[in-house]
Amino acid sequence: MKRTLANLLVAALALAPLAAAEHNTLTAAEKSAGWQLLFDGKSLDGWRSSENPNVFSVQDGNLVVFGKRSHLFYTGPVANANFRNFELQLDVVTFPKANSGVYFHTEYQESGWPLKGYEVQVNNTHKDVKKGAGLYAIQDNLQAPAKDGEWYTMKIRVEGKRVQTWVNGRPIVDYTEEPNPERPPNMAGRLISSGTFAIQGHDPESKVMFRNIKVRVLP
Repeated sequence: MKRTLANLLVAALALAPLAAAEHNTLTAAEKSAGWQLLFDGKSLDGWRSSENPNVFSVQDGNLVVFGKRSHLFYTGPVANANFRNFELQLDVVTFPKANSGVYFHTEYQESGWPLKGYEVQVNNTHKDVKKGAGLYAIQDNLQAPAKDGEWYTMKIRVEGKRVQTWVNGRPIVDYTEEPNPERPPNMAGRLISSGTFAIQGHDPESKVMFRNIKVRVLP
């Protein structure tokens, strides 16, 4: 009987979830699975901002986005800042009236809304009806996936022509880009290709924070 109980205890421990890492770090299991950090929680090393760089700051381990329109592009060493197939995961908290976004397959530009790549929306209570984790202007989500003031986890997966998003493990978008998709002139570059990531500062009333920004490159 003692041996049976011991075996059951060992089995239970094996099934127990791994302890979570400290913020902006990776567990041994995540490292083994190929995850890499893009944000160290201490600085903006590996990132480059556009027209209004003071929009982005680091406070208490969080990337704070607050101010006029600006975009923060990843330029660091992971995959030489050029991603095609990947899983990107971020923890996000929004504040009332916040609007932001996470771009992928994009490239640095000095000003304006990024012309290349897709935007995954970040919005719970901003007046824009396009809500969080939707694929902006391509496959929109019209219901807020989370609440202001509460941290949530957003995951983006791109493999081939397929784009998927989740919030706290709940599927939001599952979109496959068709051949030669029609795009309006101002979104001609909203196509699957390759490129880096960018985080959006939208307007002076929008405050959003990010942490635990990590990526796993897929074949």
